Amino acid sequence: MKTQLTLTPDPIDELALIAEREMSDGMGAALVFHGVVRAKEDEATITAIDYEAFDDMACHQFELIFEEIDRQWPIESVRVVHRVGVVPVNEPSLWVEIIAPHRAETFEACQFLINTMKERVPIWKRPVGRRVPPRPKPFKKQS
Repeated sequence: MKTQLTLTPDPIDELALIAEREMSDGMGAALVFHGVVRAKEDEATITAIDYEAFDDMACHQFELIFEEIDRQWPIESVRVVHRVGVVPVNEPSLWVEIIAPHRAETFEACQFLINTMKERVPIWKRPVGRRVPPRPKPFKKQS
């Protein structure tokens, strides 16, 4: 299985990534997933997320995840791009591509990769521009 991991402060250039795609004739599924920064984090409005990674350990953990995927599914290739640094709301912080003979294994492998990444890979996020909405005042009956 071919793998490619990129940790980068640069915006994800999906057109370039798709142009670089390599896929053999026997493959029938190419799944792409975008993880996009939301405007809410724990009920607070934010403007961005600042991602920080322990690069060497993150790369090691991703390699272990790739090995597990290779053992469980007939995947031809997995490519992952994860942003580090400040990523504004509505921009992708994660891009995943999985290529396999059929769609079922691409969806399963992608779900496994993302769930396992969140558990094991040392990438931390800090909300930026956090604004907690004001609490509603309790209703007081006037007499």
